[in-house]
Amino acid sequence: MTVDQGLRDLIYALALKYAIKYGGKTSTKSLVGKIIAIRPDVRSKVREIIPEIERIVKEVNEMTLEEQKTLLEKYAEMLPEEKPKEEKKGLPPLSGADVGKVRMRFAPGPSGPLHIGHSRAVVLNDEYVKMYKGKFILRLEDTNPKNVLPEAYEMIKEDVSWLGAKWHEFYIQSDRMQIYYEHARKLLEMGKAYICTEDPEVWRKKKVHGGKIPERELPPEDQLEKWEKMLDGDYKPGEAVFVVKTDLNHPNPAVRDFVGFRIVEEPHPRIGDKYRVYPTYNFAVAIDDHLMGITHVLRGKDHLVNTMRQEYIYEHFGWEKPYFYHYGLVSMENVILKTTVIKEGIKKGEFIGWDDPRLGTLRALAKRGISPEALRKYWIDVGLKEVDIKFSWDILYAYNRELIDRKANRYFFVWDPIKVRIKGTGRYEAKIPKHPNDLSRGYRVRTVELPTEVYISRDDWESIKEGELFRLKDLFNVKRVKDYLEYAGNDLSIIKRGSKIIHWICGEGIKTVVYKTDGSIVGGICEPEVLESVGKVVQFERFGYCRIERLPDGTVVGYFAHS
Repeated sequence: MTVDQGLRDLIYALALKYAIKYGGKTSTKSLVGKIIAIRPDVRSKVREIIPEIERIVKEVNEMTLEEQKTLLEKYAEMLPEEKPKEEKKGLPPLSGADVGKVRMRFAPGPSGPLHIGHSRAVVLNDEYVKMYKGKFILRLEDTNPKNVLPEAYEMIKEDVSWLGAKWHEFYIQSDRMQIYYEHARKLLEMGKAYICTEDPEVWRKKKVHGGKIPERELPPEDQLEKWEKMLDGDYKPGEAVFVVKTDLNHPNPAVRDFVGFRIVEEPHPRIGDKYRVYPTYNFAVAIDDHLMGITHVLRGKDHLVNTMRQEYIYEHFGWEKPYFYHYGLVSMENVILKTTVIKEGIKKGEFIGWDDPRLGTLRALAKRGISPEALRKYWIDVGLKEVDIKFSWDILYAYNRELIDRKANRYFFVWDPIKVRIKGTGRYEAKIPKHPNDLSRGYRVRTVELPTEVYISRDDWESIKEGELFRLKDLFNVKRVKDYLEYAGNDLSIIKRGSKIIHWICGEGIKTVVYKTDGSIVGGICEPEVLESVGKVVQFERFGYCRIERLPDGTVVGYFAHS
């Protein structure tokens, strides 16, 4: 398909518009749907126009933001008038929620710091508590001694705070063991629970296929005697469990009679060997949610069976149940979330820590410069949808870009640098704004006297053909002649004709390494002014946003956020 001038101008207009919107960069993928929406006639031939879209996107992405804005004025008339967007209403209301009476909780296990998946529960609970002027409870569920990381207790609190959530009450389950024991005894006394010493596999088969469970029918006094034996150490791990009675004819075998306590002789990292009988997740959660007055429980639909189990405990005690909401599951690609994998990787030196850029921990996101506000916006938009979704990094990055772009100073980073000589005469000055939309931040001023040498990226150099005219960003035009460059004036119109724009550094620059999310490390040099932004996010032009740190030897380290 031949791309007519009208279509070409439309592509330019859209590329410029969305590059400006997202800090100077756009992509072919994001433009195709927008082009078809305006020009439905090209739908059947979209593959034929992809090369032209790619060419224009590359050209636009190589421009400065000021150049993009100037050029957009020329193409603005090609854009259709935008309809005003309907204002989003935020999260849907909760059933039975009264202002001032809502109590909700976030209750992770301290096996490690929080990751992206946890952030959904934190954000939704915190948002609803704020909406209803209620109370947010943070509860650490540590009744599995084998899965406790001591430092995680504080790490989780730090992560919740980083997300902008504030808890009103704080609990640790290992402090509440006597409360669980008290409720266990009550259930045994009521005949709503029993101690099972039968072989676990035999017991499970009876639950699934039917069969008499003799110990289930023993009187409360016998059950209480066995319970005391569990506590006193007469049984070894696996020889006895405390079982909550449900319905042995329940259509879901997983709901039929479930374990409420088991014997664990491994010392607890926090409380040592004070206890040997620990409640299971479902028992402790049901007791705590009631005693802490939780009114609404938000959880993934993978907890549906857990909810049904916990409801039996509520019914046994005659308690009013909270409102349960089960949202869809979220799948995430290209990120490591599993705590055991991360622990082992840190131990082996494969990861630099819990904040390694390859990980999906909140600490890793913070290190890279992902804003907690971007995560909050993402999860609020997703809300309580019951359908399963795939986590979109592109959407998160778009939200983050909107938040950080106005704060991030711009600098040149030359990766895989090579030194190239520029021939010519004269003295030239480059006055480069630290931020194109906030000139009050100042400029990076470079005085270049020809002939001289500059550093440019190897892949830029290799992409330039002999005799090709291109521009050193914000400085002047040059032409490649064999293995050197030649000064070629300062005519900006070459940009509109599609000439490349590349970044450069004159002088030695500062040694720089950038850690990317795929595990690769990009080495190069950056401008010395980057040191003004240590601890902050900057935009390395034509490379991406990075959060900056500095090593004791003076090396600048950038942790890649996104393009």
